[in-house]
Amino acid sequence: MARLRAWPRSRHAWQPDRGRSRSPRGRRPRRRQQSAASPRRSRKACFRRNMVRWRCTWVFPPWSASMECPICKADLPGGSKFCTKCGADVSRVCSTCGRPNQAHSNFCSDCGASLTLDTPASPTAIGQPPSHTAEHRQLSVMFCDLVDSVALAERLDPESLRDVLTAYQRRATEIVEAAGGVVAQYQGDGILAYFGYPVASEDDTERAIRAGLGLVKDVESSASALEKLRLRVGIATGMVVIGEFVASAGADQPAIVGGTPNLAARLQSIAEPNTIIIAPTTRRLAGGLFEYADLGPRNLKGFSQPIRAWQVLGESVVGSRIEALRSAHTPLIGREEEVELLLRRWARAKRGEGQVVLVTGEAGIGKSRLTLALQERLAAEAHTRLIYHGSPYHQDSALYPVISQLVRAAGIEHEDSADQKLAKLETALAPTAENPKEALSLFAPLLSIPLGSQHAPLDLTPQRRKDRTFRALLGQLEVLATRQPVLMVLEDAHWFDPTSLEIFSLTVERIASLPVLLVITARPEFAPPWPSHAYVSTVTLNRLGKHEGEALAFSIAKGKELPPEVLNRILEHTDGVPLFVEELTKTVLESGLLHDEGDRYVLRGTLPPLAIPSTLHASLLARLDRLAAVKDVVQTAAAIGREFSYSLIAAVTGLIEQDLRAALAQLVAAELIFQRGLPPEAKYLFKHALVQDAVYASLVRSRRQQIHAQIARALEEQFPDGVASEPEMLAHHFTAAGLTERGVLYWKQAGQHASDRSAFVEATRHFNTGIELLKTLPDTPARTQQELALHIGLGAALIATTGHGSVEVEHAYLKAHALCLQMDETPELAPVLLGLWRCYIARSQLRTARELGETLLRLSNLNDDPALAVVAHYALGQSSLLLAELPEARRHFEDGFSHYSPEQRRVQEFRSAHDPGVSCRSYSALCLWLLGFPDQAHARGQDALALAHELKHPFSVAYALCCCAFVSQFRRDVRNVREQAEAAVALATEHGFAPWAALATSFRGWALAMEGKSEKGLVELQQGIAALRAQGAGIWLPFRCTMLAEVFDLLGNTEEGLRSLAEAQTLMDQTEERWWEAEIYRLQGTLLLRHSMAPPAEVETWLRRALDVARRQEARSLELRAATSLARLWQHQGKHAEAHDLLEPVYDWFTEGFDAPDLKEAKALLEEFRGKTL
Repeated sequence: MARLRAWPRSRHAWQPDRGRSRSPRGRRPRRRQQSAASPRRSRKACFRRNMVRWRCTWVFPPWSASMECPICKADLPGGSKFCTKCGADVSRVCSTCGRPNQAHSNFCSDCGASLTLDTPASPTAIGQPPSHTAEHRQLSVMFCDLVDSVALAERLDPESLRDVLTAYQRRATEIVEAAGGVVAQYQGDGILAYFGYPVASEDDTERAIRAGLGLVKDVESSASALEKLRLRVGIATGMVVIGEFVASAGADQPAIVGGTPNLAARLQSIAEPNTIIIAPTTRRLAGGLFEYADLGPRNLKGFSQPIRAWQVLGESVVGSRIEALRSAHTPLIGREEEVELLLRRWARAKRGEGQVVLVTGEAGIGKSRLTLALQERLAAEAHTRLIYHGSPYHQDSALYPVISQLVRAAGIEHEDSADQKLAKLETALAPTAENPKEALSLFAPLLSIPLGSQHAPLDLTPQRRKDRTFRALLGQLEVLATRQPVLMVLEDAHWFDPTSLEIFSLTVERIASLPVLLVITARPEFAPPWPSHAYVSTVTLNRLGKHEGEALAFSIAKGKELPPEVLNRILEHTDGVPLFVEELTKTVLESGLLHDEGDRYVLRGTLPPLAIPSTLHASLLARLDRLAAVKDVVQTAAAIGREFSYSLIAAVTGLIEQDLRAALAQLVAAELIFQRGLPPEAKYLFKHALVQDAVYASLVRSRRQQIHAQIARALEEQFPDGVASEPEMLAHHFTAAGLTERGVLYWKQAGQHASDRSAFVEATRHFNTGIELLKTLPDTPARTQQELALHIGLGAALIATTGHGSVEVEHAYLKAHALCLQMDETPELAPVLLGLWRCYIARSQLRTARELGETLLRLSNLNDDPALAVVAHYALGQSSLLLAELPEARRHFEDGFSHYSPEQRRVQEFRSAHDPGVSCRSYSALCLWLLGFPDQAHARGQDALALAHELKHPFSVAYALCCCAFVSQFRRDVRNVREQAEAAVALATEHGFAPWAALATSFRGWALAMEGKSEKGLVELQQGIAALRAQGAGIWLPFRCTMLAEVFDLLGNTEEGLRSLAEAQTLMDQTEERWWEAEIYRLQGTLLLRHSMAPPAEVETWLRRALDVARRQEARSLELRAATSLARLWQHQGKHAEAHDLLEPVYDWFTEGFDAPDLKEAKALLEEFRGKTL
């Protein structure tokens, strides 16, 4: 006791609980600080208050007056913030600042605003409490039935039987309600109970099982006629629709639709007397909190497949709830800094400088996993570990964390006799207690263990018993600390009872000079009752970043790669909360959406909306259910989306301003949503995407469609600017409302809007959604017209994402062409033909492509359509270029650009993939270089790039960059090739432009090889070519093969280089793409010559063939290369004059580009020849 008196009594003596009474759901309001001027309570009053607190009863302030819960009509003490029966929030929320106030308040305690005039009490913030409208809900359903009730009726007269059944029903109702459930129906001698309705809790499944155990225990232990009763209990968990009232036995009961009640009833029917049988989902959600017997699959009436059943044997002895509820430890990712901080504090503690670390964070953020990681890191060190756990079911059970730790430390089991329990406790206390005999006399009653005749009980007042107990506990800690360092962990301190918090507050003071590290985990609302000290620190765990979330999902998938769209969806919906990432990833893996291919998962079909994990469903809705009166508002908000504005939700709900502000203030105060700005300019965001998903999923179809229709009308009528910038938003709401025709109209607008911004991935989704919706409408001319427009838009978007020559592009345009044939003359024929041309030109089906180009030109002339003339000339120009008709190609490109004006509406219509003016300029640059105008080619390419940037059209920019890279490669400007390719790769990757990403990658690979990074360059070049082939592209492949040949030659692999050239020739013969033919022959000759792999005569044959082809095609630049290579061969053969006469006229033809490598090489060679001649 002397040591006890040394403690500062003003902080740590047994004191009245000033405002720290518990709410039914575990929220701990901040303690009100007693004014220094307030009179000190009498010692008698304090003692009386202490006794009340020791017995864990509720304490209410002296001004307490009764009030009624507006939801369940329960009588409540005045000043209550939550209903003690249904958990509803009954505080008064200020609409000005959002602060919750006591229900009796007239003015806000924070900002002083009037609450009586401005804001009604929060449960009625938007009118009367909501009716039981139907909603989707995850429920744990318990069905219990009496065994042999017929025999009981034979033994008892009707009145006695009525008394027995009434008592049974009354006790069952008390037990169910005490566990947080509701009795829905009495069905004869059966009872149907729900857990999770009307208010969800994060542990509804556990509550249902505990209620079942309580019922069985109560019946077994009853000393009345009930002792002859026996029960069967079945429990199942699943999704149901519940809420609308139906008549039942003269009383209104909320209807429940779904298989879960039937499953619970069937499980009950196979149970042995006084046993509990649960369904697989219930077993999974309850985890290791209970002990079970696996009964295997059972055939149940009404179920097509056997259902695996489990018998609950009783509660398990587990160290913590997280151990019990999680099947395996989640990998610790993204918490390295926090672990290092704890290790540094441990190092200080080992030196005798006691440390305290409070780890706070929202549920599922990884607090317990962090403490487990610390324990794992310290496993090899000598130390004592003391772990204490809070429990949501024991927040008013004095010293529950201490008691449960003693039980675990002593190894006490349920089935032990009283003597065995006492012996185990005595053995556990002997080496650690300062006074083992006294400690046993103090601790045994705490554990409800009889002391027996050998141990006399201590004759102490309650206060002295508490003081001695605290002293014994602290003394035990000191004994342990003298032997080796101690790690103490307080898990879930927000669930600790007041008495436990007091003893641990004393512990915080005591350990300052002990080798003890005390780590405490709690949720953000926890207010530590101990004062701040230099050795007390706080760590707040934040959400994981994107990379950490990816790493965690990868780990949950056991190192197998997840499809990018699946991974992104998981990360979007989990907001960096580790528990959410873990559970949603597991749900996806178990859903059958993915196919396991060994080292990775592949998505089967399209990705549907992800289901909310059953492990999270109740916890996500628990807080919302306490705000029942604002459920309509939050459901409307969830239908709008993750983010919503005050102005939009006001327009949709139609509520008066003060009611809506109050409702939103409640949601903000409950931390379900975040608020930015003040109404009417305020913006709101759901704290978790999964919360929004859960709220939205609770809506039944009819109500959901009604809300979406209201949103769509409000957007269309009151927010036209938003509709213009985000038509997909209106499309979504009309579709969800079941208004299909309006939805299709806006999906088409959304697709076109996305295409205009080069957001082709999104555009593809929008067009496809519209096409799928059209299938549900009757076949009419109007539908045909809409379908045609959607397929045209889809084809253009697919060009950007899958490549011009892909099967998807061809299918889209062939379908559009078939639709055109069903109609009379239609202006849509031109874009359809253009789309088909793009597909066939990409595949190098050049003759077909040119025919389509000629058809387009005839259409433009027939309709006097200059915009169509642009694309027709462009189509014919590129067809001619690839067929090596270079002068013709140049003419078409020039004619096309002469008709071009970027402001023309029709030109903008043809810009869905890339701008036709940019295309004409870009390919004109290639043509000019081939024709022998390298400077003009460079300038024309820069003009194309400038035009693309001016249009702010990313796809056209990527297009122009790749064409500039062509010209730079022709000019042997390696640095420019690399820079242009890198810019194109970055842009194409950002926007999902697959064809340009592949083309640019191949250019970058060639440039890297030329800069000396041959191996890396070869890999990239091959990757780019492979990607082009995968997209169905045959165009440019002969050219790419010559690039490969050059790189292989650099690596000394001439044979592979020659094979690449052979492939180029084969492709050229198959496709008639001959614009690079001369260079293929020239490279064949130079490789053979350089490595002496063929006689000079064969080399000369290849070079002469290159020269002849270049002259026939009027490809002056390729003619110069061929002439230079042949002249070099003749030089080696001593034919200096012939070489000079061959090369000089070709070189003299050029009027520009004299700083280019080809012309420099030719000039140098000519000077050598002149020197020889002289």
